[in-house]
This record gives sequence, C-alpha cells and structure tokens, in this order.
Amino acid sequence: MAVFSIAFWLLTLVAMIKVFIKMGYAGWEAIVPLYNAYILFKELYGSGWKMLLTLIPLYNIYVIIKFYLDLAHAFGKTTGFGIGILFLTPIFMCILGFDDSTFTSPVTE
Repeated sequence: MAVFSIAFWLLTLVAMIKVFIKMGYAGWEAIVPLYNAYILFKELYGSGWKMLLTLIPLYNIYVIIKFYLDLAHAFGKTTGFGIGILFLTPIFMCILGFDDSTFTSPVTE
C-alpha cells in the first residue's frame, strides 16, 4: 500500500512540474513549498503576496475556491474542471499537467 501511495505522490509531483513548465517556469519551482504557491498566485493575480490571504480564517475558503477556478480558466478549462481540482487535486492536476492545454495568463499588465 505504501508503494502505491508513493507512486501516486510522484505522479502528482511530475504533473505539477509539467504545469509549471507550461506556465514558463523551471520544473524545480513546483517542488519548493510556499514558493510554488507564490508563483501560482503571481501568475494568476499579478502579485504572489496575495497568497497570504489564505491565512485569514473563513476568507481563505473563498480565496482557495476562486484560486482553483481561476487556475482552470487560465488553462482554458471550465468551471466544472476547477471544482474537480478543488476536490480531487491530484487527479485533476495530472489531467492538467499531461493534456495539451496551454496557459494563458489572466493578468493584463
């Protein structure tokens, strides 16, 4: 059972690396805790420091739901796919990492 868990974790990690590569970042940046969240928030909202909003109780629920929906939309996916990422993150990250979707930054600068 432990071997299955480790294999599933490694597959999810590789999918996150592929997502970061699609976004134009180095794959190692997906591995570093907190830094990967900073990068994702920076790409989706223009400021990585907005990830600190996840530390506010109750408001963090809204921020995380909006984050996953916006992540799905940035890759051209539907709101349903965003809800899938929210509830089944490893599975939907694998789909996002290994499919042929491309990243379109929602931030206009």
